[in-house]
This record gives sequence, structure tokens and C-alpha cells, in this order.
Amino acid sequence: MGKVRNSRRLRIARHKRLRQRLKGTPERPRLSVFRSLRNISAQIIDDTHHHTLVSASSLDKDLRPDDDKLSKVELSQLVGTSIAKKASEKGISRVVFDRGGYKYHGRVKSLAEAARKEGLII
Repeated sequence: MGKVRNSRRLRIARHKRLRQRLKGTPERPRLSVFRSLRNISAQIIDDTHHHTLVSASSLDKDLRPDDDKLSKVELSQLVGTSIAKKASEKGISRVVFDRGGYKYHGRVKSLAEAARKEGLII
């Protein structure tokens, strides 16, 4: 009988491997992405002080349009632009991108590209 792979457990293992290299500093904090089946969220974290500086999510009321006809990729673009705007208000211009064990593809990629387009240096 073959091994049953648990995709969540494998993602967490990949994230742990990534986190061995990635550290958020006050000069260059970490942009962490979490993706669920329906939503996506991002946080900018200073790992030296263990403090979340800025966060944005597709569940935020100001991001949700009146009509819920947006695709998940379009929602992640909105989250990317929102996190970049909030970061620029706090004076953050450079971050380290933490994809959270997910592939740099689809929603994660669109969030990162939207944040770059708003002026965040990743």
C-alpha cells in the first residue's frame, strides 16, 4: 500500500525549509502570504521584534466589491495593491517575499506582481 501524501503537511515542510533562509529585518521585513481555498491574506512581518507591521486580506470589507463576481486571481491582485499601499504609508519600500511553501504561480504570483506594480520592491 502506498503512502498517502498530505498536501498541507508537505506545504508546511516546504515553508519551514524556506524560513531557514528568509528573515525579516526592520530595514527589510518579510511579506508572508497565506492562501486558502477561497481567500488569500498577506502580512508584512518584522521577525527581529516578532511584530506584524501591515496586513491585508481578501476578507477585508474595504477590498470586497459590492458584486462578488471577481475571480480568486483578481482578489489576490487587490490584496497585493492594498498591502503595498499600506506599506508605503508606514514607510516600508523593500520587503523579502515569503511565498509560504506555495508555488510562485497563480494567486501568489498575481499578489506579488500587483505589490511590485504599486512600488513595493520585492
